[in-house]
Amino acid sequence: MEVIAFVGPSGTGKSYRSLIVAKENNADGIIDDGLLISQGKVIAGTSAKKEDTRIASVKHALFIPNKYASEMRSALKKCKIKKLMILGTSENMAVKIAKRLEIGPIKQFIHIEDVATNDEIAMANRMRMEDGKHVIPVPTFEIQKDFSGYFLHPLRRFQPNLDIEEKTAEADKSIVRPTFSYMGDFVISDEVIIQLAIHEALKVDGIYKITNINIRKTVHGAHIDISAIVKFGYNIPSVCRKAQYLIRETIEKLASVNVRRVHFLVKNIYVE
Repeated sequence: MEVIAFVGPSGTGKSYRSLIVAKENNADGIIDDGLLISQGKVIAGTSAKKEDTRIASVKHALFIPNKYASEMRSALKKCKIKKLMILGTSENMAVKIAKRLEIGPIKQFIHIEDVATNDEIAMANRMRMEDGKHVIPVPTFEIQKDFSGYFLHPLRRFQPNLDIEEKTAEADKSIVRPTFSYMGDFVISDEVIIQLAIHEALKVDGIYKITNINIRKTVHGAHIDISAIVKFGYNIPSVCRKAQYLIRETIEKLASVNVRRVHFLVKNIYVE
């Protein structure tokens, strides 16, 4: 397996540009912040961006402790990647990652300055420092499970003007704001989710009243159970399906909470 590296300081846009750089250099695998990515899918590893502190995140990205390195070494042996690109904040970091994974030597170093202008690097740095946004070069559905409850969206929703290199770019990148964000931690209470659910449900023609909502949080996302009263004369399954869709879409868009299910229980019919 041939190994190359794409390097640049933190927050300069490496992850955002990694797919294009990998494609231009015929790399069919990427190592980025603890993840092994190939063909738009996470093959192995867990994201270092999930760590509680920046120090823990750096150690994770370097595959420290040994469990991270061992898991990744096993995955690299099983997969059929011909050319691997390692992302690092410096050449030294990329070399350390290669040694930890017992691969290499690194045959080529590509620097962020080789593929991005100073203005583009400055814009990426502002996104990191001011907004605390981090890019992961995989589709959102690939990491929803691992980042359930985190700030999580496809990149196009925030920077439509940046997705000009490839027509499918919006499907290949996601933004997260980790717990060690420069902007600090954030918490979304159950009451916010409840109010959003009620607001969206009552938009649906045919729903008269929401009588109860229960939220159960799991490692994969929120389960929402709703009891409602529906107006007489409406198709109940159709009304409920429309409400389910609106509730899920709105909560995931506005609260960035992964909604696993929305169950409706129609308890009564309202007759005017």
